[in-house]
Amino acid sequence: MRFIILSVLLAFLAVAVSGLVLQKQVVVSYPKNTPDSIVAQAKDAITAAGGVITHEFELFKGFAAKASVKALETVNTLSAEYNPTIEEDEIINIYGSQG
Repeated sequence: MRFIILSVLLAFLAVAVSGLVLQKQVVVSYPKNTPDSIVAQAKDAITAAGGVITHEFELFKGFAAKASVKALETVNTLSAEYNPTIEEDEIINIYGSQG
């Protein structure tokens, strides 16, 4: 009986985990001369894949997002002329490592 319950729980857990898509917090930036339509296409690709745009930057062409690796690969291939720089979003300080 325990074996059956454990098997059912493991099967349920496997199905639940397979449905999860790992997302990364990233900053996507583009060269200054990139058309706004290219940036909009990138944001649309991320949201269509279940990602979220968390911030839109005004000082440079770009945005922060939470997106799957697959969505980021799609963004990378949208334009041959205007290649995005995609970096993991992280806290940076001027004091070096804290410890």
